Amino acid sequence: MRKIELLAPAKNLECGIEAIRHGADAVYIGAPHYGARAAAGNSVDDIARLVEYAHFYKARVYVTVNTIIRDEELDDVSQLIHDLYAIHVDALIVQDMGILRLDLPPISLHASTQMDNRTSEKVAFLSGVGFDQVVLARELSLNEIRRIHNQNPEVALEVFVHGALCVSYSGQCYMSEACFNRSANRGECSQVCRMEFDLEDDLGTKIVRGKHLLSLKDMNQLDALEELLDAGVSSLKIEGRLKDVDYVKNVTAAYSLRLNEIISKHSDTYQRASSGQVELTFIPDVRKSFNRGFTHYFLYGRQADIFSFDTPKAMGEPVGKVKEVFTDCFTTSDGTQLHNGDGLCFIDNNGHLQGFRLNKSDNGRHFPLEMPRSLMRGQQLYRNFDQQFDKLLHAPSATRNIMVDITISDTANGFCLTMTDEDGITASLDRQMDMELAHTHQSENIRLQLSKVGGTGFAVRKVENRLTKNWFIPSSILSDCRRTLISQLTASRREYYPQPFHEHKNEHILSSSSFAKESHLGYTYNVMNIKAEEFYQQHGATHVDKAFELNHYQKIALMTCKHCIRYSLGWCPSIHHKSAPYPLPWHLRLDNGMSFQLDFNCNRCLMTIYSEDRKTITPNKKLPKKRR
Repeated sequence: MRKIELLAPAKNLECGIEAIRHGADAVYIGAPHYGARAAAGNSVDDIARLVEYAHFYKARVYVTVNTIIRDEELDDVSQLIHDLYAIHVDALIVQDMGILRLDLPPISLHASTQMDNRTSEKVAFLSGVGFDQVVLARELSLNEIRRIHNQNPEVALEVFVHGALCVSYSGQCYMSEACFNRSANRGECSQVCRMEFDLEDDLGTKIVRGKHLLSLKDMNQLDALEELLDAGVSSLKIEGRLKDVDYVKNVTAAYSLRLNEIISKHSDTYQRASSGQVELTFIPDVRKSFNRGFTHYFLYGRQADIFSFDTPKAMGEPVGKVKEVFTDCFTTSDGTQLHNGDGLCFIDNNGHLQGFRLNKSDNGRHFPLEMPRSLMRGQQLYRNFDQQFDKLLHAPSATRNIMVDITISDTANGFCLTMTDEDGITASLDRQMDMELAHTHQSENIRLQLSKVGGTGFAVRKVENRLTKNWFIPSSILSDCRRTLISQLTASRREYYPQPFHEHKNEHILSSSSFAKESHLGYTYNVMNIKAEEFYQQHGATHVDKAFELNHYQKIALMTCKHCIRYSLGWCPSIHHKSAPYPLPWHLRLDNGMSFQLDFNCNRCLMTIYSEDRKTITPNKKLPKKRR
């Protein structure tokens, strides 16, 4: 029986609690510092409160410490890890191999996708040096995931199933650091890939003007979960540690429901990794949460639907095309119901995203607060804010309860109550009292009083009355006994929670595997501190280059991408059997003059983005923060 976890993001304590309440088996949350989303840090106290809440449901809490670390930060990181272990965090998600040479407590380690985990050999190496779970690269296909699992069946594999996509292999993007001194490996990505680029050939001819050539759609694998489980995946990860609580509620609930459907079909093969029954007050719909349109990315091989040239912003759900346009209102071509306050958007004839708020919808006519001038017949409309759905999510929208069975039986001097939860954990209570026969039937009142467990995290599945006679037991005594049992069972659940413990000692980790494939490790290994350098040297490296953040090497690969602009434009010589009518190499250019050269490795089906003349990528202005 393989345990399957739905892993949800938590920007903060509130998001973490709601993720678990809406069906997550585990959550991942940023530490105060050193997380790959620098804007999503949390105090140790808040993480401790989340751990206490999660462990009640046997859900896990993983903390991201997945940036590369400077030498002067190592002591602080070591203290942070000990603090996190002390509050019983279940695992750390890390990128920097220097962490393995610190004086670690026996805490479980997960290998971040920032380590660029895309081969069986890499997964085997990470397992050998002490990682219990590996987060695979987003670009892998089902067949590649299956091959990794078959060759490493003992390693728990984690994959992203929903949310924003990076165009570069994670951990292999240096564009933000090169252009704006904001390192993606340090949690400060400026999202250059979401900007508009011109595409030029080697003669300066404009192939494409002002399009989002590196901005991908968002991943959505809802209908591929069963295939992912069959391929060997154990952890299904939702992206979004910068997303708000409504996003977390909706997307987590949608994936939890789908996962329950799959497990009910394969109950002899899979089971959920946590406990409790979730009840929702709404019907989840991932189209109604922030998204740029959806794609399977490369799960089923190379496809043409992974990006949109038009916008990196949220489009939402399609709600029909414009049928008629009047002075102050419009009509649509289908029957989608729109509501007062809805947010709508469309791509105008110049290829730009336009948005507006709906003031009133009446008898098929829709009246914006301000009529958009560029709205025309035939344009596709999208709803990126559903007023009524938003109200549902702002209200309490889910409960999660541990199911319990209660048995009551009489004893020589009173009665005995036993409460057993769905995990087999039991609390019992003997109550001594003078027993008297009742004048009316007591069964229904006993059931009613013992079932009043609302707000405790428990729900009564059944009450079994084994009393041999119709004894009178006052409601106040039954209520007092019920409260005592709830308190005992709550404490027992925490006592029986398996405390996180990493089975390897640091010395064993360092001697358990050999890293001998390469003797000279380049800047893409992201080595920023002496501990990481020592780690690789101990595993066979004779020379280790410093991380790009410490030495801005010239004319290097700033991004390595599975996504290919040449393919997307229909000029892939291997698939489309067409040659582009523009001489190579091609160049991407930002409106501030920064330019980058593209290299297409058709044998490996990769696109690489290189820095050009160093002067063209000297940081010269700051980028606004953009939403992931």
